[in-house]
Amino acid sequence: MRGTRMAAALLLAGTVTGLAAGPAQAQEYRYWSFWDGKGGSWAYATQGPATLRPADGAVAGFRFTVGADSAGAGKPRAAADFEAICHGTPAKDGRKRIGVVLDFGTAAEAPGGERPPKARTECARVPEDASAGEALAAVARPLRYDANALLCAIAGYPKAGCAESVSGSKGSGSSAAPAGAADRDGGSGGDGGSGDGGPSAGLLGGVAAVAALGAAAVWQARRRRG
Repeated sequence: MRGTRMAAALLLAGTVTGLAAGPAQAQEYRYWSFWDGKGGSWAYATQGPATLRPADGAVAGFRFTVGADSAGAGKPRAAADFEAICHGTPAKDGRKRIGVVLDFGTAAEAPGGERPPKARTECARVPEDASAGEALAAVARPLRYDANALLCAIAGYPKAGCAESVSGSKGSGSSAAPAGAADRDGGSGGDGGSGDGGPSAGLLGGVAAVAALGAAAVWQARRRRG
């Protein structure tokens, strides 16, 4: 009896450990990520640039990066410093000023055959109801979008492609691009996961199933013994 219980417990522990340690590796993409400069620090934006309407004095950051979600995305390397970006642009009635940080990423993150432009900052003076996307368009044309409104290029970079996987297979709009990629029509930011960094529903379901099997094995052994 004791040996049967021990075997079932070991089977349960080993299978649960395997489930926890062996998730499939997420596919990584090259894409433009969107950041909100809150209080001088960068936070992955929770709204798309088309729906986020920053107040006067805000800073919006765009970084060309390689990653699968917000956890792997590179932040803009320039500071989210509105005063440094917009000190030469005076306030004007009926308009607001948005600091825009453009980080084109590193050579290692660049698509084959391209070199990233030098990072720069711009001060966009736009109408009071303008979105972050409109502020971007005011200072960083040409912008390029795909058929699904995913932001593919800022200031013409990169020249081609849109949210391509690092292995070379091309994504197909929002269904293939990483969650949180910047778009024109206000897609969500964030990483599209569980939201709190906890285990996924699939993992919890697997653990519950294995626990049930382990309990059944112990019950069966008791029944045979009794």
